[in-house]
Amino acid sequence: MRQDEHKLFFGVDKITILTYALLVFMGWLNIYAAVYNEEHQNIFDTSQKYGMQLVWIGSAFFIATFILIIDAGFYTVFAYFFYIFLLLACIAVPYLGREVKGSRSWFRFGSFGIQPAEFMKFATNLALAKYLSNVNIEVETSRRNKLSDLIKNYKNTIFAVIILGLPLLIIKILQDETGLAIVFMAFIITLYREGLSVNFLIFGLLSALLFVLSLVMESQTLIIALAIISALAFLFVKRSRKNLIIIAIVFSAASGVVLGTNYVYNHLEDHQRVRIDVLLGRGTVNLKKEGYNVNQAKIAIGSGGFWGKGYLQGTQTKYDFVPEQDTDFIFCTVGEEWGFVGTSVVIILELFLIIRVIFMAERQRSPFSRIYGYGVASVLFFHLAVNVGMTIGLMPVIGIPLPFFSYGGSSLWSFTILLFIFIKLDANRLVILR
Repeated sequence: MRQDEHKLFFGVDKITILTYALLVFMGWLNIYAAVYNEEHQNIFDTSQKYGMQLVWIGSAFFIATFILIIDAGFYTVFAYFFYIFLLLACIAVPYLGREVKGSRSWFRFGSFGIQPAEFMKFATNLALAKYLSNVNIEVETSRRNKLSDLIKNYKNTIFAVIILGLPLLIIKILQDETGLAIVFMAFIITLYREGLSVNFLIFGLLSALLFVLSLVMESQTLIIALAIISALAFLFVKRSRKNLIIIAIVFSAASGVVLGTNYVYNHLEDHQRVRIDVLLGRGTVNLKKEGYNVNQAKIAIGSGGFWGKGYLQGTQTKYDFVPEQDTDFIFCTVGEEWGFVGTSVVIILELFLIIRVIFMAERQRSPFSRIYGYGVASVLFFHLAVNVGMTIGLMPVIGIPLPFFSYGGSSLWSFTILLFIFIKLDANRLVILR
């Protein structure tokens, strides 16, 4: 064993850490711009959000260092413990927590608040990596013993979906945090990397497409179109009883999605229906009510032009036209003050970090580390795509933060823990090789 293996940063991917630090620093500057006023210009003032964010950043760096100190095996051994503990915290918070912005999903300790659902992401990733890495060992053993794994694969898929589904349902039903709940669907990308059939992804995408079409078309018209497509499919495939049954099942399932869409839509909460209507342009959108957020976000980003208005010069930002401009809509602040160039830099940096994590995941020798790495990339990509998409009107407003940019201690801490556990696992790869 070499002497430098005992050093804290031995084997640590410095490019990833530098990218993380740059994103956090840029986020802090934009939080300052988002809530800036001439009466409070001290960027270190902890009575203001940007001052508190600096406290969160300092504590996040401390947490990151602590994660790098701990032996990498700790995360494997205690993966299920973290999952169960935070699952129980998510169950308890609606009863023991305090209501914030209409949702009882926060534990409050004086002025300090923490949201367990944010931390559930890294815990779920650990549990999923632990389970699937054990499955990898079982599958290899079964192959050596010439046993069939077909039934086991279905069983493994079901258990993996349960690991993802439990926090999703608990956070949605008990806490009514739709945005945070939907994030757990991002782990489907991880399952696909680990062998989930592409048919599941195709089924999911087609179901989503049918859901949208059912909202913009008459149900009768859509079902007739599906019947015609099914008839044409039967004419062009080999005519057999098996193919006929498959086409009939697909047609029945698609028709069920179409007929069930209106039921699901009508049972959504009012604000959720409004967001879908705004996204799809259904009916007349009142830009002073339901369409206000997205309209003001588009105005702010569009007004920035190519180069932007300049740092602290954003009028939409300065006069608080954009709601939640320091959290969910912070991308608007970037767009207005830094323009197309600034938003491009932010997106490129976020994508670079995600691609870097995928590259690191592919070089892992441990299935646990590889699976966890893909989980990190999946969550970061989902947050980036949805957050940017909702600010420019391409996705419904569901209220999830931009990674490492948005204001909030729970958000920054959870992303930091999620990322730095993987950085530690990746560094441990070199120790294992020796």
